Amino acid sequence: MNIAVVGTGYVGLVTGTCLAETGNHVICVDINKDKIEKMQAGVVPIYEPHLDQLFERNIKQGRLTFTTNLAEAIETAKIIFLALPTPPGEDGSADLSYILGVADDLGKIIKDYKVIVDKSTVPVGTADRVRAAVAKNAKVEFDIVSNPEFLREGFAVDDFLKPDRVVIGASSDRARKTMEELYKPYVRQGNPIIFMDEKSAELTKYAANAFLATKITFMNEIANMCELVGADVDAVRIGIGSDERIGKRFLFPGIGYGGSCFPKDVQALSRSAKEVNYDFKLLESVMEVNEKQKTIILPKIKEYFKGDLKGKKIAIWGLAFKPDTDDIREAPALYIIDELVKAGATVTAYDPEAINNVRNLIGDKISYANDEYEALQGADALLIATEWSLFRTPDFEKVTSLLKNKVIFDGRNLYGLDQMKELGYYYTSIGRETVK
Repeated sequence: MNIAVVGTGYVGLVTGTCLAETGNHVICVDINKDKIEKMQAGVVPIYEPHLDQLFERNIKQGRLTFTTNLAEAIETAKIIFLALPTPPGEDGSADLSYILGVADDLGKIIKDYKVIVDKSTVPVGTADRVRAAVAKNAKVEFDIVSNPEFLREGFAVDDFLKPDRVVIGASSDRARKTMEELYKPYVRQGNPIIFMDEKSAELTKYAANAFLATKITFMNEIANMCELVGADVDAVRIGIGSDERIGKRFLFPGIGYGGSCFPKDVQALSRSAKEVNYDFKLLESVMEVNEKQKTIILPKIKEYFKGDLKGKKIAIWGLAFKPDTDDIREAPALYIIDELVKAGATVTAYDPEAINNVRNLIGDKISYANDEYEALQGADALLIATEWSLFRTPDFEKVTSLLKNKVIFDGRNLYGLDQMKELGYYYTSIGRETVK
């Protein structure tokens, strides 16, 4: 099948590459000429495990190509995916200008039947708006489909190739049959393709992310309460996670959620509720709690240093909002860095993938290390902000030799309390007792 993917951001590039992997011919479109030229040369512009192998293979085999010319891309395409940014506006609503702009262009240039698919995360009613924008100029038949993505950064390739479900919102049988044919190779093990109307599909994506963000936030609230009453959040987590109605996932406490999806989608769903005069109180609380959670470890740092951080050197392990990605959007580490620097501390940070993105964002506001141990040299304390696997079992003899003080502030609960006691560290984490 011939497919066009408009937009080569995170979702568009993973979508296009994985669609090519099952034999489709995919052409990806972007207005950024420099980015297109680099991808044509085989350079993957994002970090995502296993994407580079698929990317290289499908370029070599001629199934994955790139262009800046929209008309060229969609000429022979049966399906056109819109994977464009929907950034939050000042009021929290999703900005649809990129999607509606392309929809307007498509209406002018399509010459035969197309299935136009909203792959971006969009508010309820967007399919109707896209349909109207295309119809304004179109002289041929077309269908609009809502097909939200459920890709976890760090696992996106597996999530696309082996989805636990595919959600498709479509009004016509013709569009449904086309989308079913496209996705059949990905659900051979029996996972469902779930058909529904477009508005339900649009809301399904927001509802899923908002629910997961709520689950994380609830666990963070429990962790904060554990510290006040002397309970251990790890024990509580295991106790409630064993209940199959609750499940074990998304119950790990920490310094809040970030990334490109949860913050934006919770905010957008809350805004959509306001537009229909519904007061979604739960989401308002989720956003408020998460904002505080990002810097909840700072009072612990200030308490240890008796309120004076001037001249203190803090080593930070982890800058990305989660491991196995270079994405720093809404990353808690950035909020913590900002407050530490304001308080007079100096910061040296290490992250396996996200350093360049942080350097491009904040420049020389902090120092950057070449590995996790270099970051520790002469530091007064270590702060862990991202749970990368290589931070889980460090050489503690080396850590001790490099730090000025045996002090760790752990925002991701990587280490056991007994281990820290045995090693003689001052160790504070989230929802557990402080080891002194």
